[in-house]
Amino acid sequence: MSRAFVKEQDDAPEDLPERPVSPHPNFVTARGLRLIDDEIEALRRTQAQAQHVGDKALLARTARDLRYWMQRRTSAQPVDPPHKAETVAFATRVTILRGDGRKVAYAITGEDEADPAKGTIAYVSPMARALLGKSVGDFAETPGGEVEIVGLESVSPEG
Repeated sequence: MSRAFVKEQDDAPEDLPERPVSPHPNFVTARGLRLIDDEIEALRRTQAQAQHVGDKALLARTARDLRYWMQRRTSAQPVDPPHKAETVAFATRVTILRGDGRKVAYAITGEDEADPAKGTIAYVSPMARALLGKSVGDFAETPGGEVEIVGLESVSPEG
């Protein structure tokens, strides 16, 4: 077979696209900052292991992910929770009453920390944007319909 039809470096990893970085300010809670630091440390360990075994594909992925998380760490803007939560804001936990009678609580956090299944939503999410600035007793039109704000507290610095 002619070498013209064979890749020079068959074991070279594909060019991985960079992870997209949000255009929004990178506000983080104390917990969110710890999560970023933990992710960087885990990726460094993975990178060292990949170097040790010569896994080029894993090295490429971890290098890309490290670039992303290092950028997020550099751009992180820690925000302390409000001393007394009077309105829905970053680093507050808001409890809402849905039209069907269910109560749901969300902590308003940074984008990288958000996990709606665990009760944290990004401050730029449609739900958070609908709630920001509201107080207990206020109603808000959210993507899931109108809700009433029935509880509000500051998020603990520990998360």
